[in-house]
Order: sequence, then C-alpha cells, then structure tokens
Amino acid sequence: MSRPVLADGDWGLVINGRSVHLNATKDWNEDNWGLGFEKELNSSRRWVTTAVGNAFKDSMGNPSYMAGASIKRRFRMPSSHFYFDAGLVGFLMTRHNIRNGEPFPGALPTMTFGARNFAVNVTYMPGSVVNDVTHAHLLDPAITGVFFIQLKLGLGHLGARRDALAQSETR
Repeated sequence: MSRPVLADGDWGLVINGRSVHLNATKDWNEDNWGLGFEKELNSSRRWVTTAVGNAFKDSMGNPSYMAGASIKRRFRMPSSHFYFDAGLVGFLMTRHNIRNGEPFPGALPTMTFGARNFAVNVTYMPGSVVNDVTHAHLLDPAITGVFFIQLKLGLGHLGARRDALAQSETR
C-alpha cells in the first residue's frame, strides 16, 4: 500500500476565495471570501470521502452557508506527494435569495489538485443548475455556469509538530 498523501482523518482549513461566472454580462460578486473545513475520512484509499462545511459570500454578496460530504476518486502521481481527485459533493446550503434562506439540497461535480498540505478545490455549477436553483438567468440570460475555487490547507502536520515538541521536552 502506498503512503497516504494526508493521514486518515486529517483536517483541512478551507479558504473560499473566487468564483468565475462563465459568459456573464452582469457584474457578479466573484470574490467569495469565507472559511470552512474539510475532513478526509479515508485519504489512503482510491475513493476518498470527506465531510465539508463552509461560510462565504455568495454571488450576490450575501452570506451563504453549506455543509455536506463528497466522494472522489483519488489519482496519485507516482513517487510524489501530488494527487488529483474527481468526484461529487452533496450538500445542504442556505442562501438569502433562495427559498427565503431555508436550507436546500444540492450536488455538484468537484475536483481537487493537491500535495501533502496544500490543495486547490474546484467545483462546477452547470448553467442549467444555475438557472433552476438560483434563477440567475432572470438577471443575466448569458450566464452558462459557475466555477468555485477554494484553497485547502492541511492541518494534520500541526498535530505531528505538537507531538514532536512534546517528545523533545520530555528528553
């Protein structure tokens, strides 16, 4: 068995930061700043599952919250710590302008490009979903989809560093 990229159960700090509204004519908020977490449950396997949660500014500049889980197929680069994941994230989300802020379910394709303690998550919302869920086509008929980009920083190494410091103090 190959060495895991992240230890099983490692936590990641997710920094939401950018969205790209494809073919948009309206000036959407594309600075979707916010914070969240991602906990990988089985990162040493081919199929990686995660628990996720985020709070961020949505495309209208309003606060939005989501929690869910993903399943992704992990592809490791031979003899390196780099990996690529592709899969699906399912979630419950709240948005100010959708269902009066009541939670609604969703599922979107997602990819991750990463290394040991650093990764970039990319999620895609197809134009049909943009229209069906957000009704954005009423404000911007040209929009054909949205990419969401997050930075993920692995926090597992912090625990290892703390353990190493504790061991050195007992010597």
